[in-house]
Order: sequence, then C-alpha cells, then structure tokens
Amino acid sequence: MDGTVRLPRQHAGVNAADIRRLEPPDAPAYRQVMLHAYAHEPDAFTSTVAERESLPLAWWAARMARGPEAPERVCGAFVDGRLVGVAGLSPERRARTCHRATLFGMYVLPAHRGQGVAHALVAAVLACAREVPGVRVVELTVTESNPGAVRLYASCGFRAFGVEPLAVNVGDRYVSKVHMWIDLTEQPA
Repeated sequence: MDGTVRLPRQHAGVNAADIRRLEPPDAPAYRQVMLHAYAHEPDAFTSTVAERESLPLAWWAARMARGPEAPERVCGAFVDGRLVGVAGLSPERRARTCHRATLFGMYVLPAHRGQGVAHALVAAVLACAREVPGVRVVELTVTESNPGAVRLYASCGFRAFGVEPLAVNVGDRYVSKVHMWIDLTEQPA
C-alpha cells in the first residue's frame, strides 16, 4: 500500500479522501489525530492521552518507517490535504506466529464519519498486510459496546471469535473487547 488511493465521493458536498501509507514526515499530524482519539473515545483504546502525549515525535515517526524490517505500517485518510483518519498494521515477528498481523489504532475524526473513510482505511490496511510475506491472518479487537465498529469490521470480512470481558479499565468501569479475525486467503485482494 505505497501508492495513494482515491476514495470516490459518496454524495454531493462530501469531499473524497486520499488513502495512503503514512511516512515519518506525517508524524505530527498522526500524533494529533491519535491524541484526539484517546481523549474523545477512551473506551476504544487501551492507551491514554497521558501515556501517549509524553512520547517523543520520533516514537510516532518510527511507526511509519519504511523497509522490510518496519515494525508497523500506518495508513491515513486525507481530505483537502488534512489527515482525518488512521489505521495501523503490526505484523508478528516470531517464527510460529509470523502468519498473523494486528490491525490497530483505527480512528476517523467525527466530521468525516459515515463517508466510507473507515471502510477504505480497513481495505488499505488489508492491502498492506498482503504485502508482508507470509501474513495470512489479520486480527483486531473492538469495544463490545460499539456496534457500529463491529458492523464495519464484519462488512470488511472480519469474523468475531470471542469476547474478552473486563478487557480495559476506563476510569471506574471496565469495557469488554470483541476479538475478530480475517483470513486473507479467503478474501479477494
């Protein structure tokens, strides 16, 4: 997923989005979007604003490194040159699990939801996964109390295989996570 993909207009008045793999110069915008995500959707993420805002910009840029040994890949959706959504892929490295990767950090700014951006980001991450030699399975977790996100992932071909109760402590309560997976060999590219 190195090239830019144009997401078509959904309807009049909605800007189309460019979807591409992020690069280290995108780190400030990526950091800003993710800090917004952690602050406004705390149930959806294991990380908190406090944990991530203190990390140096180099940490964020490292997620976008290029080359065969890049530990992660992050795709972004841009509207009028502004980053409005992100989703990442983290391939496993160990010999017995290198056929698996994890989709992580999926977020679309509220003003750009319902326009196909999230679906396009998932498709871009799956395209990235297909470029990693040996990756067959992509897994993710999604907050059980977010049926819209569960439906999104299911519409992209992911299947639920369990619910992890009390998965994340959010203040004085806990949220459960649905575990989902997709076998890339069963899905058209």
